[in-house]
Amino acid sequence: MDQTNPAPWFNYPKNGDLCRLRLFCFPYAGGSALIYRGWLSNLPAGVAVWPVQLPGRGSRYKEPPYVSMPALVNVVAKAIEPFLDVPFAFFGHSMGAMMSFDLAHVVQERFQLQPKHLFVSGSGGPHLPRTTANIHDLPDDQFIRRLKELNGTPPEVFENPELMLMMMRTLRADFEIAETYPRFSGPPLDIPITAFGGQDDGLVAREDLEAWKVQTTSAFNSWILPGDHFFLHTSDTIVLRILSQQMRTILSEID
Repeated sequence: MDQTNPAPWFNYPKNGDLCRLRLFCFPYAGGSALIYRGWLSNLPAGVAVWPVQLPGRGSRYKEPPYVSMPALVNVVAKAIEPFLDVPFAFFGHSMGAMMSFDLAHVVQERFQLQPKHLFVSGSGGPHLPRTTANIHDLPDDQFIRRLKELNGTPPEVFENPELMLMMMRTLRADFEIAETYPRFSGPPLDIPITAFGGQDDGLVAREDLEAWKVQTTSAFNSWILPGDHFFLHTSDTIVLRILSQQMRTILSEID
């Protein structure tokens, strides 16, 4: 399959003329477009939620996953271009936050377009050095043990050896993307950034979340929500309430 073809990349509702704002959503390591399956019904009318389906998972599980952020962002930029015909925003969690940030820069440089808002979640600033050890190249048993500690993989995956084997390649690839991410040293964006963090997140400290502030010359705000690194699921109602408020503001500005 040609991975530059837009068709497989976006799981989105066929809402026709109702779309006034596209919210592209990017998953965390090992995640799929299903992370955002319930969001459409919880955001204001006129907002179309377009989750990004990366190779190696879901309907694309037979495709080899990417192991480099620059390569992945490059191909997503090609796929996303035809769908930037209406105002748009980006949301990404953890690995997806870095991906959405890099994509915002690429879209600006290549197409002279900008997201109306960048929402980053569960991630420190892209310019900060890594402080945790890599796990993508660990032996299987150690890699699986670390995955369990991170608390982001459903227990049923570990209980099903065939499913675990099927997901191992994608999980390792995603962690390689996150762990080899080149620290950003370019100019800041000129769009609002909202950062979300978990109050019990052992991977992202409050000051690391606040570091996103230097990546924009526009407005910045941050929210610390109940939960660990995957507060996106346990505090989803709060995340969606905040997003809804922001979406209404954006919609009012593009009328």
